Amino acid sequence: MTDRLLSPVSDDLSDGGGRRRELAAATVGSIVESFDWNIYAVLATYFAADLFGHGKHGVSGLLAAYATFAVGFVARPIGSYLIGRLSDTRGRRFALSLGMVVIAAASLGLAALPGRQTIGVWAAVLAVAARLVQGLAFGGEAPSVAAYVTETAPARHRFAYSSVSYGGVILGSLLSFGVLTLLIHTIGKSGLEHGGWRWGFVAAGLLGLAALWVRRAAPESAEFHRARAGRGGERPPFLRTLRTHRTAALTVFLNTLGGTVGYYFALVYLPQYAAAYHVIGKEEAASFMTAVLAVVLATMLLTGAAADRFGLLRVARIGFTLPIPLVGVLLAGLRGGWLPFQVVAVLLGMLVATVLGTLNVFTGLLFPTEVRAVGLGVVNAATIAAFGGTFPLLAEWLGHHDGLGLIPGYVTVCTAGPLLGLFTALRVPSFAAAVRQGGADRPRRTAGTA
Repeated sequence: MTDRLLSPVSDDLSDGGGRRRELAAATVGSIVESFDWNIYAVLATYFAADLFGHGKHGVSGLLAAYATFAVGFVARPIGSYLIGRLSDTRGRRFALSLGMVVIAAASLGLAALPGRQTIGVWAAVLAVAARLVQGLAFGGEAPSVAAYVTETAPARHRFAYSSVSYGGVILGSLLSFGVLTLLIHTIGKSGLEHGGWRWGFVAAGLLGLAALWVRRAAPESAEFHRARAGRGGERPPFLRTLRTHRTAALTVFLNTLGGTVGYYFALVYLPQYAAAYHVIGKEEAASFMTAVLAVVLATMLLTGAAADRFGLLRVARIGFTLPIPLVGVLLAGLRGGWLPFQVVAVLLGMLVATVLGTLNVFTGLLFPTEVRAVGLGVVNAATIAAFGGTFPLLAEWLGHHDGLGLIPGYVTVCTAGPLLGLFTALRVPSFAAAVRQGGADRPRRTAGTA
């Protein structure tokens, strides 16, 4: 009893309040991560001149702000390694709490950062530093969440927990646009440009502190404690981990490739793509994306529930196959004018949601507990940095070189990744055993361990 009080551990047999605390701890962090990541992007046009200075028509300051946004992607793989190692040695609860402290502190630091007129070029330098620090924390956040959910979710609700925890990413995106809308209606565009943007980062910091409070009440993963006791503190080198689990690493790459390119195309770049073909105005298209995000969230939750009810393999074979023929058809309909933008946006979002809804637990099951966070985390973060974070830039470059017509083919090839990943995943013995015998492909009526 004393050990339990000093170091709380999740109860494998409990589906009640403990399970809800674990799910809340995972999901609230995903919300904060997404909110903090996106609030920077949606506020960039308002703080660019304040922190980065003016250029011709204000362009150079805005470009610097977006370049700083990209810096976070570069830092993510490093954070996945550093915090992932801590997660695999010190515990999921420790890593999740550390990530929230760093994210919240960096957001509050941005809110309090003096402008360029006060401290000169140091405003830009400190903004870049804050974004680098956040990138490190973001890189460790996602794999720690995936590991924690994989280890604490009850077997019969494993993929429902996965969809809810990853759904926090969508909720965070919605919340960032909601905060921007609130600020515009209360202090106006001029108020935002004259320092009001800081309130967005204040909200991000306070949300992070609230998430930290939730996470400190969550128990540690019992599976992690058993693994740590069994290995006696040994930490295999990272490169040996990748060599030993190369099929698992390949599977994470394939799944992440489809998920990140699909996400950044369907949920970020699609308005610009549609506007380039003059089928809808960019502002009108962008305003509709809030509704699309809501549909994506609902589809993710349904996908997770279906995977628990009918089995992951059945759901994944359908959900991972459909994007391959449909992406090209939907975009051809958009360009040709025989499918309205709203229909295409919703359907593309639903196709992406089928991958995202199972991603946390799907990738978590590929690695053993002792290297789960760092193994899946570094591969996931590096893939997002290389293919997700660069997608808008690649698309814009293609558009300026008469190559916009290549985008549907590129997206289709990338979205084939999760289907290929399903085949490689089944070559990982632990994954195959989990989905075929452990309850994920044939739901059990009683709770069990993950």
